[in-house]
Amino acid sequence: MTSRLLLVDDHAAFRRLARLALERYGFEVVGEAADGAGALARATELAPDVVLLDILLPDTDGFAVAHRLAALPRPPAVVLTSSRPRSDFGERLDTAPVRGFIAKEELTGARLEALAGRAA
Repeated sequence: MTSRLLLVDDHAAFRRLARLALERYGFEVVGEAADGAGALARATELAPDVVLLDILLPDTDGFAVAHRLAALPRPPAVVLTSSRPRSDFGERLDTAPVRGFIAKEELTGARLEALAGRAA
């Protein structure tokens, strides 16, 4: 069974490329959002298994969104991403309710699957 994935990033070009790569790998991209408010609305509406969540969003940051997603009745596996290196976020990555972090330039279906797992 494939994992249902929600892509959250304010850059449409990144969402388009990530969708292509992740669908080719076997993820089912069920929705996209360009900001935190959209991410929360789409996650509530679509109940994805996995959310690939950009840290730097126009209306909030991915850490705040991750905390809200973790409070959902059926929380998705959240993996944070950014064009900035992991070291820019320090301890916040270690304490966030997420499965991990993937730098955008290192995103592959295999890396996302390794962190988020597949739906059972």
